[in-house]
Amino acid sequence: MGSGTVVSINVSDGGVPKLPVREAHITVDGVKGDRQRDRRFHGGPKRAVCLYSLEIIRALQAEGHSIGIGSAGENLTVSGVDWTAMTPGRQVRVGAVLLELTNYAHPCNNLVPYFRDGKFIRISQKVHPGSGRLYARVLEEGVVHVGDPVQIVDARPPADYLTPSSPR
Repeated sequence: MGSGTVVSINVSDGGVPKLPVREAHITVDGVKGDRQRDRRFHGGPKRAVCLYSLEIIRALQAEGHSIGIGSAGENLTVSGVDWTAMTPGRQVRVGAVLLELTNYAHPCNNLVPYFRDGKFIRISQKVHPGSGRLYARVLEEGVVHVGDPVQIVDARPPADYLTPSSPR
């Protein structure tokens, strides 16, 4: 499935934009140095890390949006990864860390300043498939550095992602 690279690690004391750091310790509780203001919608074990594609950010910029690295609230900005293959249930190795993608991140009003005419819905996976950010849980903790490789290591969703009508 090919591999990509971590181009930015982003943290904040709450809110956006998240600012770049060279490395970060990632635990089941999230990225050290990063805080979420509203834990009802962000953070927690199933949303410990938020990932986004540099290629999508660049495409959005080409559409006239002022989005930049970290302004969508992502912790890890990655490049060179087939974003269409990044789907809930997949496992992704990011340097020393193993993540399991859990769900798409829903865009919120905090993103209004980064989108032309405030249309932050542009990164809603439901409205614009292929443009959404992804949340992940941490299966193996460790330190991630800018430049670390990113690779999808499990191409099959685990059993708990299958619906009752799905073949087993």
